[in-house]
Amino acid sequence: MQIRTVAVFGASGKLGRHFIPLMLERGMKVRALVHQTPVESEDVESISGSITDPRIVAEVIAGADAVVQLATTKEDPDTFFDVAVKGTLNVLEGCRHQEIEQLVLLGGDAAFGIWFYEQPVPINENHRLMAYPGYYAFTKVMEEVMAEQYGIQYGVPYTIQRCSWVFERSDLLGHFSLLENVDPAEPGHGFGEVPDEIMALVEAGEERVAAQVDAGGTPYHRHIVHIDDVVQAFGLILGNPATIGESFNIAGPAPFNYRAATDYLSERTGVPTIDVPCQGYHSFEIDINKARSILGYRPENDIFQMIDRALEYHEGPLEAHS
Repeated sequence: MQIRTVAVFGASGKLGRHFIPLMLERGMKVRALVHQTPVESEDVESISGSITDPRIVAEVIAGADAVVQLATTKEDPDTFFDVAVKGTLNVLEGCRHQEIEQLVLLGGDAAFGIWFYEQPVPINENHRLMAYPGYYAFTKVMEEVMAEQYGIQYGVPYTIQRCSWVFERSDLLGHFSLLENVDPAEPGHGFGEVPDEIMALVEAGEERVAAQVDAGGTPYHRHIVHIDDVVQAFGLILGNPATIGESFNIAGPAPFNYRAATDYLSERTGVPTIDVPCQGYHSFEIDINKARSILGYRPENDIFQMIDRALEYHEGPLEAHS
């Protein structure tokens, strides 16, 4: 494809900050919708407004060869529908009335339910859409369904890049921190209720590297992804005609085992480990074979590499002791 101009929604977010340099390096002109947070690049054309305004959305898309929809919301009942659902609908409508070559929609494995439901086999792209509880996962399902239907009904050339939980910098350290995860903001990203003896450690400010285990003490395994591997996949998708009308699961090289990961982090930091029972969840693995074979996707960051890189930042609650 001849992608010269890209319209980006959610450009200043976690993924947008990494995607924009890639597009600029390829000589593409980037036009971004700016709602609250400015885009940190003088080479990006910014248009102020909201994704909830169809006229502004159409203005951002006008004349673009490709559109990238990254804008989303988390567990906010006041904004999730307008931003994620109505906003994506506005983007799809804008694409429908423009002769774009590709719409890249950033999806999430939350649309597959991941560890809220039993996953007896690796989750591939044909897995049933089945959001876990909460607004965020629900919107991920809605966005994918809308994109697919606009592809069927109006020929919108969409591609879904469906990412696992994305980590960058030192935020992985927070995921393994006992003190950071007793009261999670989003379902499934923390521990929920914990036994009294663990709560006593929390109340005393005693840090531990937390291994999430089932009721029998068996550690879960879980699949996540580093931001650099997400950027790699985006670069392989953008402008690739083989991706039109397709979705791709993007995750790390393999799922990680909480026992192996926490033992490694404990060895690196000197912070003791602790098993935290997280009942009702299930281990899962994301099948990335489609992305490997069609895109040539080769994720480089396994859990140990991600821990090493996170410790380099020394910004998280668990820091290397030297």
